[in-house]
Amino acid sequence: MSKIEEVKAKVEIGKTKLVPALVQEALDEGSTPAMILQAMVDSMGVVGDKFSKGEIFVPEMLIAAKAMAKGVDVLRPLLAGDSETSLGTCIIGTVAGDLHDIGKNLVAMMIESAGFTMVDLGVDVPAEKFVEAIKENERVTLVACSGLLTTTMPALKEAVQTIKAAYPDQKVIVGGAPVTPEYAAEIGADGFAPDAGSAAVKAKEIISV
Repeated sequence: MSKIEEVKAKVEIGKTKLVPALVQEALDEGSTPAMILQAMVDSMGVVGDKFSKGEIFVPEMLIAAKAMAKGVDVLRPLLAGDSETSLGTCIIGTVAGDLHDIGKNLVAMMIESAGFTMVDLGVDVPAEKFVEAIKENERVTLVACSGLLTTTMPALKEAVQTIKAAYPDQKVIVGGAPVTPEYAAEIGADGFAPDAGSAAVKAKEIISV
């Protein structure tokens, strides 16, 4: 098994302590930072699929995401100078009235691992705060709004519409348990992701359109 395959396997099972050294060994073996990052994103895709199917649960997913974050730490200095791997800034937050953050944190880790710089606004974020964050940060290519309660669906709609009113071309992705692709389209979002694994894929897809 090549080192890059080992990185993939160990991220998948959340071997946090082993991943940084394996990433370094894969680099020494001649794999590029972008190749290693892609391998880790692929393995988190597998984790995301397993999570969607109910084969694993939040703790396993968090452990895998942590293992990947440790691997990304090793790659970060090498990726920083490579503009091709930087996909811009993604602002993320759970909308007003909603205090859930586990799903948001997973999505933030996954989107960051896909090559975005993350700005996490936390939970209970008013619509205007998303707009302020776009103004204050450089090269914001994506905004991710999360809502996990059916009662906060109107807040999700307000967030998307406030962002679009201020920045009509801003790409916005939404997600959360009660959100459907239909609802996302109805409120004017550019994309929807049912879970953290697919959020990273969708994020890259949306900004390349």
